[in-house]
Amino acid sequence: QVQLVESGGGLVQPGGSLRLSCAASGSIFSHNLMGWYRQAPGKQRELVATMNTVTSVNYGDSVKGRFTISRDNAKNTLFLQMSSLKLEDTAVYYCYLKQFRLGKLTEYWGQGTQVTVSS
Repeated sequence: QVQLVESGGGLVQPGGSLRLSCAASGSIFSHNLMGWYRQAPGKQRELVATMNTVTSVNYGDSVKGRFTISRDNAKNTLFLQMSSLKLEDTAVYYCYLKQFRLGKLTEYWGQGTQVTVSS
């Protein structure tokens, strides 16, 4: 089992910045895909960014140029640096991990952290 715990969410003004963190623990294989997804009330969960162990990165169109994903493989920690925040970025942000471990492809989600962009 893998546990993902997000932190760093909060209230921020438009144009401001936040950094989210995701600490992973448990049976984690060193080669995996981690990422961030977000979901606003009444909307579907959408991709924010993903990053594999060899630093291949994929961003959602709405955050390109504003958000940066990174990871510390030694600490099994994922980060999301958010800048130039917009009202539309308000959502619950979820940490995600996918790995092939013990012959099985598994996916895990954190409980989420709330990001609210408001003036």
